[in-house]
Amino acid sequence: MAKRMLGSRSNEFVENLWLLVLRAGSGAFMLTHGIPKFMKLISGDTSFADPFGIGALPSLILVIFAEVLCSVLVILGIATRLAAIPLVITMAVAAFVIHAGQPFAKQEMALLYLLLFTTVLVFGSGRFALGNLIRGN
Repeated sequence: MAKRMLGSRSNEFVENLWLLVLRAGSGAFMLTHGIPKFMKLISGDTSFADPFGIGALPSLILVIFAEVLCSVLVILGIATRLAAIPLVITMAVAAFVIHAGQPFAKQEMALLYLLLFTTVLVFGSGRFALGNLIRGN
């Protein structure tokens, strides 16, 4: 047991299982931020930050695209790396533009999500992903 805990050998099944947990958990947590923004949009409230001067509505739509649609794709493991890109960008903007100059506590959540979705981008979906089933892998 100690040899296994201290050794450097990896277990492919455990790695793939952890990628599933990471994808599903991160995506589900992100949905708790995206769904309220989507409901806000549906109710007609389009007020939102406009960090790049494209307008509040386009900024809100891009964030909803990332936090809702891309999160669902990450959860399911469909086009996972591609879906992680808008999430990484959104969290980088939140951490380094929207919350720039604010205390670390205001940046922390965005930085944690940035770390999680960058991990998904780097490692992909793993074996337990709907995309693999669709492709016949």
